[in-house]
Amino acid sequence: MAREAVAQGREAAIQQLRDAGLRVTSPRLEVLQVLASGDHLDVEGLTATARERLGTLTSQAVYEMLRHFLEAGLVTKFERPGRPAVFEIAGPRHQHALCVHCGRVENVAHSAPALPRKDLPDWDVNDADIVFKGLCPDCRSLVSAAG
Repeated sequence: MAREAVAQGREAAIQQLRDAGLRVTSPRLEVLQVLASGDHLDVEGLTATARERLGTLTSQAVYEMLRHFLEAGLVTKFERPGRPAVFEIAGPRHQHALCVHCGRVENVAHSAPALPRKDLPDWDVNDADIVFKGLCPDCRSLVSAAG
């Protein structure tokens, strides 16, 4: 829901912030618009891209915005082992593909597998994540060109 609203433009982003009980500011709108591009960006990437458009923005301000956005359910965070986490606009449930060479992350429209209830009889499991790991097309090309 949030992804569609932000993708519809500035007015929808303003409404999303208001609905989440967050004050509407130019930096918050810009960070949401950058995330609405669909890329999975870390704090430094978000800061650099938004700063190009705003003229000034600190990483600390982006960290603080993301904390509020996470608490409000506007964005989600994807942890990459050994690399900074990346963020995206919250949207329909999906899985991720992770390049083990460069850290690129892409969404994958794939359902999580059925819960193995017999293997976890005493657990109350309500969610599962799958991360497809491998080489992205760019890194695959580099590896085959070097090999």
